[in-house]
Amino acid sequence: MTQSTDKVLSSDGLTFADRLTVNVTETATAAHRASVAGPVVLDLANVSVFYGSYEAVRQTTMSIARNQITAMIGPSGCGKSTILRSLNRMNDLIPGARVAGRISFHGTDIYAPEVDPIQVRRRIGMVFQKPNPFPKSIYENVAYGLKINKIKGNMDDMVEQALRGAALWDEVKDKLKMSALALSGGQQQRLCIARTIAVKPEVILMDEPCSALDPIATAKIEDLMYELAADYTIVIVTHNMQQAARVSHRTAFFSAEVDENGVRYGRLVEYDETQKIFTNPREKRTEDYITGRFG
Repeated sequence: MTQSTDKVLSSDGLTFADRLTVNVTETATAAHRASVAGPVVLDLANVSVFYGSYEAVRQTTMSIARNQITAMIGPSGCGKSTILRSLNRMNDLIPGARVAGRISFHGTDIYAPEVDPIQVRRRIGMVFQKPNPFPKSIYENVAYGLKINKIKGNMDDMVEQALRGAALWDEVKDKLKMSALALSGGQQQRLCIARTIAVKPEVILMDEPCSALDPIATAKIEDLMYELAADYTIVIVTHNMQQAARVSHRTAFFSAEVDENGVRYGRLVEYDETQKIFTNPREKRTEDYITGRFG
């Protein structure tokens, strides 16, 4: 599912090229880009995120390639979820939050004043840690985004396609009018994935999507990630290093540090192919975390 880079992101209905006329600059080092397999979808250049005057995460530079699963790992408070939420402007919803640096989606700065954050979130969807189905029927949960985005087509077919894409159709096809809240935790999470992919985003962000699930439900979500990566770019935050090793193509290790003023902040320590991160990391701090010496 290759998305055109001239899709509308601006609120006035114009295309990238018409409205955002930007010079696509090199937002990561040549060496870093060369290490990313495939076309770059999201590019972060010196990204810092602030909550008021507090700098929660500093100077993050990384490139995320199309149709790959990128995992973000690290101890609590290291900034990985903060960076994840910045990728589709979810931090905009937090009073006092702001982002410095540049986050580009196909070369366009998603924080440019002309860019509509609602359209960003349609193109870059998110699945949260705790399943959050609406108190509606299974059908209406999936149809919700299609309706508010005024996506034309046969609604029944689009709902079925999304449920099939989330590997849930066979389990719910005979009870679409049932409340989504009656589903199991794992089914609810797959329903949330179906709701996300129904509007056909290009990127899916997942913030610890299995942390509230049992091992069987977790395995189903992990299998689903493999299938979805054929059509989507996936970025996942996880505390489960084994999960990162199982599902991801590339892994970013974040850690928490303290500066000379005693202020704690998060930073990206190392970003590479998952196999290298787990078997031959460049940084000793990464090795210490992977081997359980801290975190």
